[in-house]
Amino acid sequence: MIRPESPHRPPTFSSPEEERTHLKQRMAAAFRLFDRFGFNEGVAGHLTARDPERPDCFWVNPFGLSFGLIRASDLILVNHDGDVVEGDWPVNRAAFAIHSQVHQARPDVVSAAHTHSKHGRAWSTLGRLLDPLTQDSCTFFEAHGLFDDYTGVVIDVEEGKRIAHALGDHKAAILRNHGILTVGHSVDEAAWLYITMERTCEVQLLAEAAGTPVPIDPEMARHTREQVGSHWACWFSFQPLYDKIVAEQPDLLE
Repeated sequence: MIRPESPHRPPTFSSPEEERTHLKQRMAAAFRLFDRFGFNEGVAGHLTARDPERPDCFWVNPFGLSFGLIRASDLILVNHDGDVVEGDWPVNRAAFAIHSQVHQARPDVVSAAHTHSKHGRAWSTLGRLLDPLTQDSCTFFEAHGLFDDYTGVVIDVEEGKRIAHALGDHKAAILRNHGILTVGHSVDEAAWLYITMERTCEVQLLAEAAGTPVPIDPEMARHTREQVGSHWACWFSFQPLYDKIVAEQPDLLE
């Protein structure tokens, strides 16, 4: 397991191989966490990470393997033509259609996450952006987009391009009648953003069911976003989850 030089800073790497190992272990941990939090829905859902040496390729979960069983060695490498470059499993065509276009449109993005989690799907049916109702939800204030369309399972790269356009330069997007998508400068950031966005959807659904929520003032929401939603803050928020899941399920590192 690669650890950062300081527990409060992302690690640095001496070689692409070391960075690749780190990416894949973080991905495996994220999948185990997604499984624990109930984000599994049959064969749907994917998390990707751009390869450090081959920017035209990304690592992704094998199509049909449960999130709860994924190890670092199970991940497959796919290029932007949809070919499996490394690995013995097939690639989910929806994963390729969406993530290939996000990675091409956003060279700053290392990782992207999308599953069919319950509350993200429920919120997506409203065709609305999230409101800044809590400190945590401020992470997404003026920082997420809306893909306001639904045309079935995404298997066409043109649909992936439209999703990437809706994402824009944001950290997340709501895909109407489909779910949520998050991106990050690290696997840790993308995974944490997905976890906290799913919970933000749940909180707003609960708040609106109970009454009329009072949103945070826009200026204060922006200020709070910079405090809790920075690249570093999101990376750091993932670390306790990573440490715990690795301690409990060390086989994910294999």
